[in-house]
Amino acid sequence: MPNITVELLSGRTLEQRREFAKAVADSAVEILGARRQDVRMVFSEITPDIVANGGVLASEDESRAGVVASLADKS
Repeated sequence: MPNITVELLSGRTLEQRREFAKAVADSAVEILGARRQDVRMVFSEITPDIVANGGVLASEDESRAGVVASLADKS
């Protein structure tokens, strides 16, 4: 039984999480041979101030400013 943990910056919509869950479950069934009902996913929403990429907080990374701003607008 695959147990899959997904960390996402907060701000994704329910529809986005639903579509992502379906795509991942489809892949687990196809690639791993898992039964669909046994594919378990847990979504953890994180904020840009608690994750860093390349040693820079996402909330302070100019190269990610557009993504962070667009997600903040949705929440």
